[in-house]
Amino acid sequence: FPAMIPCWMAAVAIACGNTFILKPSEKDPSVPMRLAELLLEAGAPEGVLNVVNGDKVAVDAILKHPEIKAVSFVGSSDIAQYVYATGTAHGKRVQAMGGAKNHGIIMPDANMEQAVKDIVGAAYGSAGERCMALPVAVTVGKKTGDEFVERMLDAARGLKVGVSTDPEAHYGPVVSAAHKAKVESYIQMGVDEGADLKLDGRGLTMQGAEGGYFIGPNLFDNVKPHMQSYKEEIFGPVLQVVRAESLEEAAALPSNHQYGNGCAIFTSNGRAAREFAAQVNVGMVGVNVPIPVPVSYHTFGGWKRSAFGDTNQHGPEGVRFWTKIKTITQRWPEGDIGDQAFIIPTMG
Repeated sequence: FPAMIPCWMAAVAIACGNTFILKPSEKDPSVPMRLAELLLEAGAPEGVLNVVNGDKVAVDAILKHPEIKAVSFVGSSDIAQYVYATGTAHGKRVQAMGGAKNHGIIMPDANMEQAVKDIVGAAYGSAGERCMALPVAVTVGKKTGDEFVERMLDAARGLKVGVSTDPEAHYGPVVSAAHKAKVESYIQMGVDEGADLKLDGRGLTMQGAEGGYFIGPNLFDNVKPHMQSYKEEIFGPVLQVVRAESLEEAAALPSNHQYGNGCAIFTSNGRAAREFAAQVNVGMVGVNVPIPVPVSYHTFGGWKRSAFGDTNQHGPEGVRFWTKIKTITQRWPEGDIGDQAFIIPTMG
């Protein structure tokens, strides 16, 4: 992610003729620094891609600098809202992508084996630290819910947590001690709220890496929409199962949630898939696809508190964001090239 997310922004911005300033997260700055080195090795002129490390001081300097025309951001929703409000107040074009609570709807006619295989990767991969994780599974009908929870328990118990150099590990540690404590506090919150903790991943230690920020897979059943642990983004290896009686009830959950990044439906019914995709109130929908991130020539973006600004990232929307329209109207003497109007995309 420290490589992929900057490339969503910088590649399109530079292709559109801009220079680019990359301010990485202070928690994982090494890969963005390497990206800049590789760009120089590839022959790019100095100053095309610039990496500026720092915290809020660096962020505010970018948001307020008069020579910076546009700002693109990916992070938590509270910071995204701050970046959007501050940047636009200083006359900048801003796109700010925030958090998420993506739902996977499992219908009674779903291929359960495939659904479990897909969701175990989407929920626990990258230790759940990605905005397009699938941390909520909504099962339709009691039989569907019972079978899903039983199979998911077996699948989650089979996951191997390890250091990042272990090729057999399914995922590694979370990013910091503070985030480990935050994730574990959400797990305890779910227990206190009355959800059924079927698998508890707290207290995991690794031999030789006892100080690592490891959290094993966690699985909750019978999570309710009023619970705070459901309403907020946990951003860790925690899967919450919410049970519904109908597709309408299931679809209402992501539609009414404060976040609207993405969701998925697992079904073999084409009509149900089409109706769900058309009506659900989120920005990206997957049909039997657990992480509905579009390929690069389409655009990425959510709704509600998952995105601030009126343009999405990369693809055609990225080109629109990193350029401005200049309209030129001309008149020439009769017999010359004639009257015409044309548009030049430009930025800066």
